[in-house]
Amino acid sequence: MTIFIPCSRKRLTRGVLYFAFAYLKKNLGAPAFAAGKNMQWILRTLLITALFAARLPDSSPALSGIAHVAFRVSDVAKSREFYRALGFEESFEFADPGKPPVSYIKISDHQFVELYGRADNGQPTGLMHVYYEAADIESLWNEYTKRGLNPPPARKARAGNLLFLFHDPENQILEYTQYLPGSLHFEDRGKHLSQRRIAQHLKRAAMVVQDLPAEFAFFTSKLAFEEIMGATPRRLRIPGSSGDEVELELATATTKPRIVFSVVNLASTAAELRKRSFTVMESADSVSISDPDGMQIIFELENAAPKTSRGPRERE
Repeated sequence: MTIFIPCSRKRLTRGVLYFAFAYLKKNLGAPAFAAGKNMQWILRTLLITALFAARLPDSSPALSGIAHVAFRVSDVAKSREFYRALGFEESFEFADPGKPPVSYIKISDHQFVELYGRADNGQPTGLMHVYYEAADIESLWNEYTKRGLNPPPARKARAGNLLFLFHDPENQILEYTQYLPGSLHFEDRGKHLSQRRIAQHLKRAAMVVQDLPAEFAFFTSKLAFEEIMGATPRRLRIPGSSGDEVELELATATTKPRIVFSVVNLASTAAELRKRSFTVMESADSVSISDPDGMQIIFELENAAPKTSRGPRERE
C-alpha cells in the first residue's frame, strides 16, 4: 500500500532531520550526544539523511492558482453589466443557437468569472464549479492518478486549453486547466484589462457543502489543500505559492455563494463602490456588495489574517 503525505520537500527534509536527531540522541545517550562525542559520525549521518530527503520527489500537486469560478445566473446580460460597473470587461463569449449564452469576464490574464445562462427558469443559480490552473497539467494528472482519484485524460477544450475534470464526494465538479498558446484565454493576454477594475486578484471562492467533515478530509488528504488555522468558515489554501484559497461552508437555508477579491485599501474601495452606485456593506475586515442574483462579492485586504466572521452593517 502506498501512503501519500501532502507536504513540501522542505518540510519533509526538516521532519527527517528532526527524527534523525531524536534517534541519535536516544541511541547514543543524552550525555554523550550533548558532549559532542562521535560528532563526525553524527554529522555524516545527518548529512546523508538530509541529502536523501532532498532527493525525494516533491509529490505535492502544486497549482498556479484559481483560473476561474463559474456561476449560473438568471440573466447573463444583467450580470455582465454588473461586472462591467466593477471595471471588469468581457473577454469573449459563446452564444450558440438554442443554447444558453456563456460570458467570460476577465479579472486578470490568469483569472476569469464565467457566467452561464439558465436553460429554463427552473435551473437554480449559484456556483457551478471552481477551475484551477496548472503549469503542467500532465504532471498534475499523473499525481492525481497516483492518489487514486482516476481523473480522465486531459483534452483540449473549445477555448483551446487543455483540461480535465472529476467530481468530489458530493459530485461537485473540480476542473483543472493549462493555458495554451493560441487559446482564447492565452491570446487575450494584455487585453480587456480596464484601469477601472475595482480589484485585480480573485483570492477565494466559497463552496457550499452538505457534509463538511467529508469534504474537508477529501480536500486535505487527496488534493493536498492546507487548512488555514482559525478561519471561520473553514478555509483551505490551494497547493503551490499563489496564496489562493477555497472556503468550505455547510449548506443552510440562508447560505449564499460568494467570492472574495483582495484590495489594498478597504476605505477607498468602499468609497469607490458607493461612487459607482453600489449598496455597500462594511465590517471590520471586509467590504461587500451583492450581484443581481444575491451572490456576495467580498473585498478584503491583501494578506489579511483569517478572522471569525462578523455580521456586516450597511452604510449608504
